Amino acid sequence: MAAISEIPMVNITVNDVAIQVPKGELIVEAVKRLGLEIPIFCYHPRMKPVGMCRMCLVEIGTKGPDGSVRMMPKPQAACSLPASEGLVILTDTERLHTDRRGVLEFLLINHPLDCPICDRGGECPLQNNTLFYGPSTSRFVEMKRHAPKAFPLSKYVTLDLERCIQCGRCVRFTEEISGDAQLGFRFRGASMQPSTFQMTDFESKFSGNVIEICPVGALTSTKYRFRARPWDLQTKPGICTLCSNGCNIHVDYRKSEIVRINGRTNEEVNEEWTCDKGKFGHYAFNTDKRIERPLLRRGDQLAPVEWSSATAAVLEVFRNAGSKAAVIAGPDLSNEDYASLVWLFKDQLGTPNVDHRFEKYLPVASNSIEAKLGVSAVQNRIADFATVGKVFVFGTSLADEEPILYLRVRKGATNNGTKVGVAHSELTEVTQFATASAVYHPGSEAILATALLNAVSGGGGGEFAATGLSEAELDALAKSIHGAAIITTRELYNLPEGSQIVETLAKIAQATGGTFNCYARKSNEEGATLAGVVPGPDGRNTHEILAAAAAGEISALWLSGVDLFSVGLDAEVVQTALENVEFLVVQDWIESETTAYASVVLPMTATLEADGSYTNLERRVQFMKAVIPLRGDAKSAWRTFSDVSMRLKARTPFFNAGEILNEIGTKIPAFAGASEESAHGEGFTLALS
Repeated sequence: MAAISEIPMVNITVNDVAIQVPKGELIVEAVKRLGLEIPIFCYHPRMKPVGMCRMCLVEIGTKGPDGSVRMMPKPQAACSLPASEGLVILTDTERLHTDRRGVLEFLLINHPLDCPICDRGGECPLQNNTLFYGPSTSRFVEMKRHAPKAFPLSKYVTLDLERCIQCGRCVRFTEEISGDAQLGFRFRGASMQPSTFQMTDFESKFSGNVIEICPVGALTSTKYRFRARPWDLQTKPGICTLCSNGCNIHVDYRKSEIVRINGRTNEEVNEEWTCDKGKFGHYAFNTDKRIERPLLRRGDQLAPVEWSSATAAVLEVFRNAGSKAAVIAGPDLSNEDYASLVWLFKDQLGTPNVDHRFEKYLPVASNSIEAKLGVSAVQNRIADFATVGKVFVFGTSLADEEPILYLRVRKGATNNGTKVGVAHSELTEVTQFATASAVYHPGSEAILATALLNAVSGGGGGEFAATGLSEAELDALAKSIHGAAIITTRELYNLPEGSQIVETLAKIAQATGGTFNCYARKSNEEGATLAGVVPGPDGRNTHEILAAAAAGEISALWLSGVDLFSVGLDAEVVQTALENVEFLVVQDWIESETTAYASVVLPMTATLEADGSYTNLERRVQFMKAVIPLRGDAKSAWRTFSDVSMRLKARTPFFNAGEILNEIGTKIPAFAGASEESAHGEGFTLALS
């Protein structure tokens, strides 16, 4: 293992206080070590400094051998000045006060007095800097510049051009972070404005981030606009459950309704970014189609009943159903829900027919790479991809399926020189920065994977004409996959040869000294797999359960957190199964097409309404406290499973989700070491082997 090189340190003086900082660290960051703050507008710590706004001016000098200090004649921008030996910095002088007042006075000349109606009011850096550093009055009496207000850049982002201070943060984000470069500055001088090229829609998959990093109210959220003030909102930390990345977020809500989602910093997962699906998709929790009371079918109608009656009806049927019962769970339940499900149905009721997967060709446990090759299907953390030397993306559009992982791969390629290869049936965002890329014919994934294995093993590519690739393209892909961290997703299991492709890619990683990752796509798929929400011995998978239900071989079916009509299954098969099963339990938080077929409907809390932990694609367990109040008589899924379990056999109940997670950490080997305490903060990472 190579030794980690030490970062050289330099001695600097800040306001007559001597400190040591890493050589090259920007002064705007170095002064924070003393608890000081330098005002900024254009600077952002995750983007390259440009020194556009001049708000961060500081006085700079250098210390000579005799200890004398020679000051530079003019202030310098702290955001673009690296620390060097003997540097002397002054951040609080009368000269700087004058300069900062001048910068702010200049910015405010044409800035509208919109604070009473601006969505940024109360959390605006321009507002704050003006109060701390700006002039008390304005000398400008002429007419202000006017521009169109509330111009829609997209369905999510609204531009108020009058407020723009031309800091360039939004433009630089699309160029440096998301990589789509959709925004640019048009025109010059007072007419300069951020906009898309050719005035098309701002269609970035990460457009919501520009709203957060805008230091004024120029870029606002169309969804949040005029809905609330910061002081009207309650804000709590949460975990995004709309994909498997497990992004950390702040949830702003008012009167139990979600008003806004902002990114929350977790350096190991999403840094501070969000995708648009996560930032704007949570408004679905505000639906009025909530299930708030237990319902029991009486004739052709579902009638409200007490929990005791609903539980008794469920228990009467499932108590002796055994192998004629089945459970299908959705991908958004917590680890506690999944573990409680397994303990009830598999351990207590002896039901082997349990599954959470909906791909077309579900793998069998005996054919998994864990069983056949002795390796894990997850071998890299998200943060690894910013520093690994080589990455190969196979058969997945990362920006769509794993958006935050995409940002990390792009960061490695653009900032650290990571060599990226990509093979997909169509062009993807990764292609833009890949050093080797190829577009193969759809359906030829297995042939290509085998050809790549042959190529890296020294046997040539073999027969690969069906892929539509040339020998040169195959050779370039083989070189880029050799020793790389391979990324694919469980989307491959929608292909007939999915299991074979996964095994072949894992063999390539083994043969070349690389790593292999077949990542989950949905919220807590990884947690469900590790908790054992998969068929037991002689058990049926999702498709087999539905086929058996349609044939009358399954008499009792429990659906937990899933609408079978919305997960990509054949609608006719689903309908036949639900019509023919004798007893159907639908446990969910929202009415769906499936609900109409239910014998019993059990109200469940939505993900943001209950305490619980979630395992993201890299097997990081993160605990989330309830964010918004629950609706009606809804219960966490684990609490319902526990109630049924205790009616079967009396025991000491679990009182909260934290207790269950502690139990999971001791009873389920894959979760060894996980606990409520360890899962807080940046989360607890499970072993990858």
